[in-house]
Amino acid sequence: MHSHTLNSDNRDTIAQALGGDRWIVACLCAAWCGTCASYRAAFDGLAARHPDKHFVWIDIEDQAEVVGDLDVDNFPTLLIQRHDMVTFFGTMLPDPALAERLIQAQVSQSDDELAAQARSSDERRLWQQHCNLRALLRRA
Repeated sequence: MHSHTLNSDNRDTIAQALGGDRWIVACLCAAWCGTCASYRAAFDGLAARHPDKHFVWIDIEDQAEVVGDLDVDNFPTLLIQRHDMVTFFGTMLPDPALAERLIQAQVSQSDDELAAQARSSDERRLWQQHCNLRALLRRA
């Protein structure tokens, strides 16, 4: 199992898949970014180790109508989500071990713990409003 690359042809299919109960791990990158190009294999490796989660690769320029005004400061940026709750949104070092630990830390928490974290800061409350990948796909 590898990550899926979001494109215009599969957007509806991916949106339907993300509507289920599985965790979503999305990497936001750009085709021109050398770091992203080298990180793709690591991201695919994470996807292979986590077949119970949806891994989605999103080129922020090719999919500008989906990512809209998401504040992507640097690459790679990871977005981790369960249902309609964004549990992480931010730049990561391109180290698969860090991403692995981050994913494990998120999935080890209960829905109640995740919900409490989602409300715990202004930044995290903004993630819920602006970074929900399922909502972004519905609007695109």
